[in-house]
Amino acid sequence: MNAVTDMISLSALSEEDKAVLETVKSRQDFMLERVKSWSLINTGSLNADGLNELYPLILEALSELDANVEALTTEPIEEINNKGEKEYFQTGPVLRAQARLDAPLRVVMTGHYDTVFPPGTFTEIKDLGEGKLNGPGLADMKGGLTVMIDAMRAFEAGPFKDKLGYEIILTPDEETGNFASSPFLHAAAKDAHIGLTFEPAMDCDSLAGARKGSGIWDIVFHGKASHAGRAPEAGRSAIWAAADLSLRIEALNGQREGVTFNVGKIDGGNAVNIVPDLGILRLGARAPTPDDADWADSAVKAALKDVLDSRDGIKAHTHGGFYRPPKPRNAAQDQLLSDVQATGKALGLELQFKDTGGVCEGNNVFAAGTPNVDTLGVRGGRIHSDEEYFVVESLSERAGLAALLLNRIADGRINAPEIKKLMGQS
Repeated sequence: MNAVTDMISLSALSEEDKAVLETVKSRQDFMLERVKSWSLINTGSLNADGLNELYPLILEALSELDANVEALTTEPIEEINNKGEKEYFQTGPVLRAQARLDAPLRVVMTGHYDTVFPPGTFTEIKDLGEGKLNGPGLADMKGGLTVMIDAMRAFEAGPFKDKLGYEIILTPDEETGNFASSPFLHAAAKDAHIGLTFEPAMDCDSLAGARKGSGIWDIVFHGKASHAGRAPEAGRSAIWAAADLSLRIEALNGQREGVTFNVGKIDGGNAVNIVPDLGILRLGARAPTPDDADWADSAVKAALKDVLDSRDGIKAHTHGGFYRPPKPRNAAQDQLLSDVQATGKALGLELQFKDTGGVCEGNNVFAAGTPNVDTLGVRGGRIHSDEEYFVVESLSERAGLAALLLNRIADGRINAPEIKKLMGQS
């Protein structure tokens, strides 16, 4: 088929497409009750009790699929505490569902069940009217998990089931960087043809196009304590060194197009009559391409070297770096997003794609060499705030879209192997 014929084919509904849409539509009320019940269980990224309370319910939902379902314990997450020391946090398990991995076509589907809200900070679901509900994680991304599971459930009831294998990876730590779960994401993604991730659509209802990469550094300065009144000259201020680096880092903004730096916090110090011997600078950066990420990493190292060269008696050690590589547009991404857009037309959706500085598991899937679309979850907005909301009807709408994508990958209307090959030409 040529490009015009492909577009027409993807914009029309086959009988198999109509069947999965009817299945999804019939589940709207069930999906709504499920996402509301999941939302009321707090799963802040550092709330291990809440994560461990919710995951069995998600496993139960995954068991509706024709897949092998399991919970996988992760390695503890390393963190730098306010004393500049390493601490370790044991998050919830990674949830994995695998089916038909020897099928000729294969997708990886990802999502997360943690949220950004600590226990007690955002606890209620409110009806905002106009078909919108406000509540913790309704959009980001318990709604997306519900969409994913019901889309696959509808697909598996159709005739193309045996043509498509899949691996679902649901993580407990996406909001803090996927540090524990990234090996599971990479292992699942590297052999897949296409990735589907169920983050919510952007506030303007667009889907994400390119994504910047993200880096996080904790830079720990050690100086020398001394009485700030009697012998200030005998001390070496670690806070001063951290502040010096902060100014140098902020001065990097604007030096390279699209690369941004942000000093989020400086910890350390003690009473004002003591020259502080500890300072911890918490730094983030975003970069649109791998070359930009390399430049940003080198710039941080060079700025730190300048600080240490200019201040005797100060030492520093660095933790972190670019933990999520950039996800730029390339030939493979352009073809996949075009096919998603054409599939949306079959549902009467005018899908648009917008590049963003935000990051998600789509970055991880892309880094494993797999083209992906990563905002197939519900429509909504104001995520990461107590104004988070989602559009109720988008549960069946987006589940229908995902089910159509699975149909079209399985029957070849979306040529997944050819799209994957384009990754090597970028």
